[in-house]
Amino acid sequence: MSEIVLTVTGMTCGGCVNSVHRVLTALPGVQHADVTLTPGQARVTYDPARVDRAAMAKAIVDAGFGVGD
Repeated sequence: MSEIVLTVTGMTCGGCVNSVHRVLTALPGVQHADVTLTPGQARVTYDPARVDRAAMAKAIVDAGFGVGD
């Protein structure tokens, strides 16, 4: 398993945090996601053979949020 920290922009409330958590944990290969409003981050434990950063970023963007570099 690997871990990555993604900067998530556009979250303003607990509902946003739940939305980001839901889309990340729905991805195959994501074992755990810890999403925090302040700072806007998602710490994700995942299997790099099954999912990559681009797929996680796309899921977050498709949910209506942004992902920083």
